[in-house]
Amino acid sequence: MALDGSFTNQLLIAMPGMEDPNFSTTVTLICEHNEDGALGIVINRPLTLKLGGLFEQLDLDEADQGVADSPVLLGGPVGPERGFVLHDPGRTFENTIAVSSDIQLTLSRDVLDAMARGTGPDKSLVALGYAGWEPGQLENEMLSNSWLSVPATAAIVFDTPFNERWYKAAQTLGIDISRMSTDAGHA
Repeated sequence: MALDGSFTNQLLIAMPGMEDPNFSTTVTLICEHNEDGALGIVINRPLTLKLGGLFEQLDLDEADQGVADSPVLLGGPVGPERGFVLHDPGRTFENTIAVSSDIQLTLSRDVLDAMARGTGPDKSLVALGYAGWEPGQLENEMLSNSWLSVPATAAIVFDTPFNERWYKAAQTLGIDISRMSTDAGHA
C-alpha cells in the first residue's frame, strides 16, 4: 500500500481461503483506488476466447495473426461486456490511465484497432470485465485477510505464465502460498 493509503499499482493475491469463486486463486492488479472505491483487473484468468475472436466481434478484419492468437482474460465479474487493455507505455490512446511508470490501462477502442493492425503496444493483456470495490470495501477486505498485497511489476503482469502468477506474486513476499492455511486470524 502506498503512503497515501492507495492500493493503486498493487497486486492483490487471493488468500487460499477465498470463498468467492470469482477471486479464488486470482491475482488482481489495482489500476485505480481512491475515495470513490477501487478498480482492478484479474490478470490470471484466461478465457477460451482468443483476441482474434474479439477482433471478429468488433469487425476488425485482417487482424495481425501474432496478436490474434493471444488469449483474452476474464478481468472480473463486473461489466463483462466491457474491454480493458493493460499495456506498456510508449503509445498514446484516447482513454488511458497510468497505473505506474511501466503499466497503463486503456479503456478506448483505439488500442484494439492498433493491436489488430499490428501497431499496438509491445506488451499487452486484454480483459473483459473488471473487479470493483465500493468506498471502504477493499480496505475492509484487507483487514479481514482476504488478500495479500505486493507492488505490481511489469514482469508479473506481462511476462509470467498465467498459471504461475498466483504463486510468483506471493513469492515476491517470500511466501509459498500453496503451504498457507485457509484459516485466517489476528494475533
